[in-house]
Amino acid sequence: MLSSNFIVEEPSTPKDFEIYYQLRYDVLRKPWGHPKGSEFDETDNTSIHAFIKADGKAIACSRLHFIDDKTSQIRYMAVHPDYQGKGLGKLVISYLESVSIKNNRFELILHARENAVDFYKSCGYTINEKSYLLWGKIQHFLMQKHLRI
Repeated sequence: MLSSNFIVEEPSTPKDFEIYYQLRYDVLRKPWGHPKGSEFDETDNTSIHAFIKADGKAIACSRLHFIDDKTSQIRYMAVHPDYQGKGLGKLVISYLESVSIKNNRFELILHARENAVDFYKSCGYTINEKSYLLWGKIQHFLMQKHLRI
């Protein structure tokens, strides 16, 4: 299965958002024993969401929000385990980077889980510093990329 067979889109219907948030929960919260609802935060309503779906389910997703007039942040990057390593994460990242550029924000930051650092490096991000330890278990690293138009 090639990533070129998939389309990144923004969720637009209640069903789209349901499957989008379900993937965020299943990949990023449930394995760590966190309750349903922990996949949301206070900036979801003002963020740009992107996902890829197949067979009525979200298989990759992430979200972009604007930090200030120059900087955007990517958060909640998730790819269903059955679809990891197929280029879907890179498609979502590329989409969000293009949204950032269209909105004149050419600096992108993110806090990568330690096991995702190499993925983000492959997308052109560099580590700025060790950032925080989520739930006392998951080390994160602040990463950054300057986008070119």
